[in-house]
Amino acid sequence: MRALGVRVGNRYGLRPAVREQDKIAPFVAFRHLDAKGWLEGVTHVNFHQHLPHYAVTTDEPDTVRIVARHPIDTSRPHPFTEAGNTALNMFLWMPPDGERAGDILLADSTIFSSLFGGDESLRNFWRNLVTK
Repeated sequence: MRALGVRVGNRYGLRPAVREQDKIAPFVAFRHLDAKGWLEGVTHVNFHQHLPHYAVTTDEPDTVRIVARHPIDTSRPHPFTEAGNTALNMFLWMPPDGERAGDILLADSTIFSSLFGGDESLRNFWRNLVTK
């Protein structure tokens, strides 16, 4: 990842907030930053016990754009939530830059795997990745 200029660190494994028994809560999308439309029609991801918090490790503006954050289950003690954090960075986009001609979308593979279930939101995400 370093060779691609990815300025993101995978930190922590945090339990996402749920709305019902093992049904993941919707994420908060910053749709104005989703210039590619990858999250069109996508409101949530598959439930997985632990999602990484992708920490941005640069102060350079627009190098890494946080496109969506997910609420964390704050009932489980963790230093990250004890420090006042209530959401984790879950979708990050790096537009083409310099010698890297392509986009990079960072997301944990478990959130869009049909191994953990699937619904219209997952189908929309895959369709968006393929067509946009």
